[in-house]
Amino acid sequence: MINPKTRSLPSELTDRLRQTLQKVFGYDQFREYQLEIMQHVLSGKDALVIMPTGGGKSMCYQLPALVSKGLTLVISPLIALMSDQVANLRANNVPASFINSTLTNQEKKKVFLDLEKGITKLLYISPEKAVIQRFIQYIRNKKIDLIAIDEAHCVSIWGNDFRPVYAQLTELTSTLSKTPMMALTATADRATQLDICEKLRLRNPRIFLSSFERKNIQIQVRPAQGRMQQIQSFLREHKGQAGIIYCLSRKSTEEVAEKLRGFGYRAAHYHAEISSEDRKRIQEAFQKDELQIVCATIAFGMGIDKSNVRWIIHYNLPKNIESYYQEIGRAGRDGAMAQAILFYNFHDINVFRRFIDDSEASIEFRNVQHQKLDRIWEFTQASSCRTNLILNYFGEYRNTDCMHCDNCIRPPKGFDGTFYTQQALAVCQQGDQKLNLGLIADILRASGRKEIYDRGLQRLNNYGAGRDISRLDWLHYLTQMVNQGVMMIDYTDHSHLKFTSLSLDILEGRKKVKLTRPVNFKAPIVQDKSPGKNESFNENLFKLLKDWRRDQAAKEKMPAYIILNDRVLKEIAKERPATLLDLINISGIGEYKLEKYGREIIKIIQEYIQKQDILKNVKGQSKLQTLKLFQEGYDPDKIASERQLKTATVYDHLIELYSKGENIDLHPLISKRILHEVTEGWRLAKNINNAATVAEFILTPIPLNKIKVALAIINKENRGKG
Repeated sequence: MINPKTRSLPSELTDRLRQTLQKVFGYDQFREYQLEIMQHVLSGKDALVIMPTGGGKSMCYQLPALVSKGLTLVISPLIALMSDQVANLRANNVPASFINSTLTNQEKKKVFLDLEKGITKLLYISPEKAVIQRFIQYIRNKKIDLIAIDEAHCVSIWGNDFRPVYAQLTELTSTLSKTPMMALTATADRATQLDICEKLRLRNPRIFLSSFERKNIQIQVRPAQGRMQQIQSFLREHKGQAGIIYCLSRKSTEEVAEKLRGFGYRAAHYHAEISSEDRKRIQEAFQKDELQIVCATIAFGMGIDKSNVRWIIHYNLPKNIESYYQEIGRAGRDGAMAQAILFYNFHDINVFRRFIDDSEASIEFRNVQHQKLDRIWEFTQASSCRTNLILNYFGEYRNTDCMHCDNCIRPPKGFDGTFYTQQALAVCQQGDQKLNLGLIADILRASGRKEIYDRGLQRLNNYGAGRDISRLDWLHYLTQMVNQGVMMIDYTDHSHLKFTSLSLDILEGRKKVKLTRPVNFKAPIVQDKSPGKNESFNENLFKLLKDWRRDQAAKEKMPAYIILNDRVLKEIAKERPATLLDLINISGIGEYKLEKYGREIIKIIQEYIQKQDILKNVKGQSKLQTLKLFQEGYDPDKIASERQLKTATVYDHLIELYSKGENIDLHPLISKRILHEVTEGWRLAKNINNAATVAEFILTPIPLNKIKVALAIINKENRGKG
């Protein structure tokens, strides 16, 4: 695969990219590879972009669209993703539209009318609509600057979501043969990368491979025994946090959701058999934080750009590493810490194997899926860094510990488990290999279970041989024995445990077995520590901002995170910007949102700072007290007397607030004559803003405080003219 170097762009275009990033989206800097990718496609070259979910893929084509003259065409298979991305763009005053099956005829007419007028900068379209000849004939006459193909792994049988319609996209791209293409995906191993380039006929593309590591997601893998108890314990530790539980079957989504509702959680189930109206209702309720938990088959969450999902639980084993990594990427999209828990058991492996073997797919495709299934099982059994296993799978080789997976945080403790294994094998053999995993554990524990006595199993030689070990620990050890091939579960014979080719060697002492101790997944019991005053102050302000955002979202009929996400609100609460000029320094607030929401946010912060009684000295509080008295009609001398401050300090407060965009009028503090004389002195001083320097060029003595006020007015008026 040829990876041509990026041709350097004129510095003016790069400057425009930076300025647009700040102005529209409110970010000061690009993420890894973003600028290089933009420069590459703007120079007319094709690219394959592999970047993890939440890594900033969409910005790689959205920003070039805004600095280009024509239209950017975005192919996306996910209706929910189109809606979210278009809503986000429009929330930043970017003209974007989509075409998919949800539009009414009237809405479609509006989309095409905007296209004819040249208003639209980004058009999102489903692959099914994009390959229709009528659309191809229409779009070929438009100026298309870039074709972005999202979820590009769908074109490859090596990908985790193969869709034949993607192969037909070449009918569109060949018609627009001179238009650069950008294929994007969150997960693609080397084979998939090469297949994408070939199937989409990318021309000498450069492959941009960002790190797959999601440092803000803590990965845990647990045996499936006692899943609901473990989930309950986890939810108690993560009160109120939004999350998704992925299940293998429709039935299990319903059962898990029902149990969670019984525990008092706001939970719903989601799968293909519920009506489209119910699916839409559940998605919207989840986006608006009306639902805390969705128990779903894998389709849910694809394209849902909900930034405050704090955890993902896989109730069942995913079918491959790509699916797993894509699904956990739906948590922590705001960059804050998130949790991912995967429950595994061997039963899920056999279910997937039956799905693959019973499918009508080609032998090649089935072989690929079997290989991928083996790799996800290896992932669950890893005793070293799990993140490294994922990175290596995707071709990003590393061997240093990540310190955000369970094996790095709490390395498993290994021990010689041969004796325990021999006890289990002996029971299995004495029971004629007609016992399931749970029953063997109960026999070893001498549990007194009715089935044991009904079948006379209490007479087995090893009955009670492992009574000093808890049942949960025995299940943990037995599962490891199955995973290591010491025994096998025969799902065709009531899930009975059977001997394998390794069993007799271990039973008769010719081989040893290494087991690991169970990990205590319960949170350590710690003394409740009251939050510090600073944390309480910030948390209270964060709650006020969330309340405002909720009400604003209801007014605008959109998900709250599209107004401003949690990460932005937390930064505001932490930094406490007291003026508009301070607020624009918060990452994620562009000029449009500053203009639209800025004054309301500043008002909330100012009122909270003045009313709160948590902290004695809050940054900006003194200035706000001065502002309040000034707005009530007090002059600077009276404010100084009232607050026991120097008059010069009061003037400095007012001038700083005025200069930072606070809606106050300083003109009454000086006469027109003073303003005129200071203006002339300022010009003679060659626009120097130092009051003492300007005073030297003024014939009439004027107090320095008055000169400072005049200079503030002059500078603000000049900025307005600029």
